[in-house]
Parts: sequence; structure tokens; C-alpha cells
Amino acid sequence: MGLLSSLSNAVSGLRVNQDSITILSRNVANSGTPGYHKQSLNIIDYNSINATYARSAGVQRAFSLSLQTYYNRQVSDTAQADVMANYLNKLQGFMGKPGSAGSLDTMFGSFRNSLQALATSPDDYSTRATAVAQAQAMAQRLNEMSSMVQNLRQETETQISSNVTNVNAMLVSLNEVNQRMLDLGMTDTARAALYDQRDRLVASVAEVIDIQANYRPDGTVALLTRSGVGLLDNGVSTFQFKTAGALSPTTQTSMNSEESRVGTLLLTTPSGLTIDLVQQGVLQGGELAGLVQLRDKVLVETQNQLDEIAAGLAIAFSSRATPGTAASGPGGATGLSADVSQLKPGNDIVLNYTRDGVEQRVHIVNSTNGDDYVDANGQRVISVDLSDSAAAAAELQGKLRNLSISSPTAGVLQVLDDGTNGRVDVTGLTTRSNITGTQTGELGLALFVDQGNAAFTDDPDSKPPQIMGLASRIAINPALLADNRLLVQFDVGVSLGDASRPDFILNQLDTMGFVSGGSPSANSGRHQLNGTVEQLINQMLNYHGSVIGTTVDARDNRQLTLDTITTQMDAEYGVNVDEEMSRLIQLQSSYAANARVVSVVKELLDTLFAST
Repeated sequence: MGLLSSLSNAVSGLRVNQDSITILSRNVANSGTPGYHKQSLNIIDYNSINATYARSAGVQRAFSLSLQTYYNRQVSDTAQADVMANYLNKLQGFMGKPGSAGSLDTMFGSFRNSLQALATSPDDYSTRATAVAQAQAMAQRLNEMSSMVQNLRQETETQISSNVTNVNAMLVSLNEVNQRMLDLGMTDTARAALYDQRDRLVASVAEVIDIQANYRPDGTVALLTRSGVGLLDNGVSTFQFKTAGALSPTTQTSMNSEESRVGTLLLTTPSGLTIDLVQQGVLQGGELAGLVQLRDKVLVETQNQLDEIAAGLAIAFSSRATPGTAASGPGGATGLSADVSQLKPGNDIVLNYTRDGVEQRVHIVNSTNGDDYVDANGQRVISVDLSDSAAAAAELQGKLRNLSISSPTAGVLQVLDDGTNGRVDVTGLTTRSNITGTQTGELGLALFVDQGNAAFTDDPDSKPPQIMGLASRIAINPALLADNRLLVQFDVGVSLGDASRPDFILNQLDTMGFVSGGSPSANSGRHQLNGTVEQLINQMLNYHGSVIGTTVDARDNRQLTLDTITTQMDAEYGVNVDEEMSRLIQLQSSYAANARVVSVVKELLDTLFAST
């Protein structure tokens, strides 16, 4: 090898060494920078007859497509689980755990104990005052819990709005990165930094909404949702959130966009197509999916259960059960008749009969919605308008063909068996209505009332249904606050020592059962409560404890998976300072060797030129 070839080889080695040290120093300087991918120098060896040298051929950045894709998906799923766990932890903190001070089961237990004390000492003023105070505390606690649920729903809308603003800004920035990637004159170093910015932005978008990222050979990236809706490609899609204002128990979402009363989350594509992300089920991950699920399902379910408990309290105290009277018909048919003229919308009739010795129970609700279904108790529920007893009898006859149903006079419903055939026997026909006063001569009373001191009849035909949001409105009858003797005196002149009313309402609380919800279609995705008021409360607390526990576990599991992926990414992408320092020593040695060659060649050339 000639002197000039040796000199050329050494000089090229010095250049490569210098470029390598520059990249090494950049790696070390960014070892703690989030999203930085370590870089390395591509080196090409050139060999010919007259020369051998090395040269730099660009910067290579650590990147794994499969790992990055998995990471983006896990970021979305973890963000969704995290936001749900955070909100449910807030909810549990306010509702309290079963048995804790302020929890519904503890407050109901105190209320029930006060009623037991009232049954023992109905003539004691302080005992009556305590019972009224406990009833009022129970109603106020339901009001507070309902308010808390709606506040959390309102928070979700505020956070949705904030996320929409952020994700729009990130998509615009990512589009700018795509445009800069098309600059062919960009240095390898600048392009590597742009790649890092691209991946950070993609991960930030993934926190907000689930995405599929298509990384292209030219360095640009296209984004779609998992359901296939384009977010970024030949233009930027724009998110828009139209708030509905203040949320209340009656402002809920609906598959009919015209009936929906919550904020609307829209996406407008570059072509001008507008998509309702909620109505069309686009969201499958990210914070937006978690927030929408909280606002429209999880927190709404909590409100529904609070309303069911409030309804149970109101009905248990004010329910009036009136057994039917004996009736008969041709062919030896016997049965019962009932006066239905006083039944309000939402009041009902319980029909019991046997067919071939098998007990049958039918719940007939005074309603115009026409529902006919089997509830969670296995009991058939028929909705029929009882304002016209003749039309109601004809409708019921068409649905209960084993019986003979008629309306012999206006306002009376008569149910007879099959007479001498003996296969069917009517065993019960009981109307259930509501007592609206306090001294009506009946043991029940309207202790809990709806807004404006209105009686609660569970009217399903009102818009919205009366039960919706009852927990936010339930209150103590002002008459009881003014005169606690009404807890005992069910009629004028009744002795204060008479425990008939306290005994009755205690028995109602202990024995009267309720089934939450309506038809199976209306209950789709809901957790139904079933039992006495105390059982409804316990079931609600247990359900939410289970939901919260499951959500927190899901969050922890997803976070663990994300941490595992992040650790793997750190191993593949991250900078190991020890390795870099070891590499630096090698580069220093190589640099010194090349420098020594240059020095020796220089000395030889100087000697050669001096001798000539």
C-alpha cells in the first residue's frame, strides 16, 4: 500500500470516527429524553486496487414496527381503563364502603332503628323527632349522591371538551411533521429528530382515541381508528364537541340523536363527511371512550339504582293494597273483582291464579306503553290502560286466555276461572295504589314525596318517567316536619300510644319487594335490583364495589402490560450510557491509531521531500 493510500485510509477513518463520536454524544445527551430513539452511524467500506477507505452513509434510528404498533394500542387501552378507575374511585369515596359512616346501608339501618324505637314508644316526642330526622337524613343523602353522580357526569363532559381541543392540536402538528418529512434535502440527523417527534405525537393521540398507525417508507404516518375511520391521511380530520350544558338525571343519551340530551362528539373528515362518534360506535379505546362510557352508562346506571331505592322508600310507606271481592259467573265460574277506577298511572294490580296446580302471578301496570314481558322475578308484566275498564278487560282477555276477564260495570275489573272444568282457579286479585295524605284512616302515609310535595305513583307515561331522577328530588312530606305526631296518628283522635302505624310501615319495609327496571329491551346492559329496600341498597353497594374492583384491576393489569412494553422499548430504543462509554473508548483508540498513521505518513513524506 502506498503512502497516499495509507493517508487516504487514515483520513477517512478520522472522519468516520468524528461522525460516530458526534452521534454518540447526541445519544448520551438525550439518554433521559422521553421518546428519544438511539441512533447509530451507517458505515460503508470502499475497496479498490489503488485505495481502501470507509465513509459515513447516514444515520440509522432504532425502530420496531410491531413493537410500536402494540405500544400504541396498549396506550389507548390503558388510558381508557385509567380514566374510568379514577372516576369510580371518586364515586366510591363519596358513596362510602358498606358499613362505613354516611353509606346508604348505614343510614338506612339508623332509619330503620328509629322506626323500631318509634313502634316501642310511639308517644315519646324525642323518639318521633328522631325518626323524622333520620327519614330526612335518608332523603338528603339520596339527594347528595344524585348530585355527586351528575357532577361527575358534568366533569366527563368538561374533560371530553378538553381532550377534543388537545387531539385537534396534535393532529395538526402531526400533519406538519408529515409535510416536513417530504423534504428530501433534510439531513439524516434532522430527520431522525423528526421521527422522534412523530412517534411522540402518535402516542399522545393514542391516549385520547384508539388508533391504527400506518408508518410509510417516506417517514410519514396515516392514522385511522380501530373501526376504520380516517383521522390523518390526505388531510386532517377535525373533532368537535357540542356541549349540552348542565347535565341532570333526566338528560341522558339516546340512540335517536334527536332525543339525546348529552353533549355530541363529532368528527369531520377532510372531505366534509361528519360522523357522530358515539351514535355510530366508533370509539373503542382511549380516554374519550372511557369518558363517554362513564357519562352515558356507568354513572347513569348508578343514578338509576339510586332512583330505584328512592322509589322503593316512597312506595313502601304509601302503598295501599286492596284485595278483590268474590265474584261468580255462568257455568260455575268463580273469581274476584276489583275497583280500578281510582288507580293512577303507575299503580298496578297483582293477579294470582293456578293452572293445573301450578301457581301463576301476573303484574298488571296501569300504563299506556303496552309493554308485555317477564321481569327478573319470572313474573309476567302486562301494561294496559285501566282508564277504560272495558277496553282494558278486552285487551287482558286476549293475553290471558285461560281466564275469563270482563268489566261488568265501569271502573270494575272481574277475573273468573274456567268453572266446572276445574283446571284454573283465581286465588288473588289485589289493586295497589298510593296514599297521598297523612291522616286518611289508613296505616300507610305519604312520608316521602316527589318535588312540589307531589305523590310518587311511579308513572311510566310521564315525560320523562316519574322515577327518572327521583333520588335528586325525594323529600320528606312537610306535614311530618311540622307535626311529627302524624307518624303515629293515622286518623284524627288516634291515641299517641297506638303503635299500629309504626308497626305497619316497619312490616312494609321488611316484606315489600321491588324489581328494578322495565322490559328486557329497556334493561339491556343494566344490573337489575330485586328485593326489599334494604336488599336493594345492599345489592347496589355490592354491585358498585364489584364494578370498581374490576375496573381498578383492569387498570392495573393494563398498566403492567404497558410498563412491560415500555421496558422492552427502552431496551431496544433507549440509550445505555455504559455501552456508549465503552464505545467511546473504542472510538478514541481508533481515532488515535488513525491519527498516528497520518503523523507517520507526514513524517515519511517530509523526509522524502527533504532528500530530494
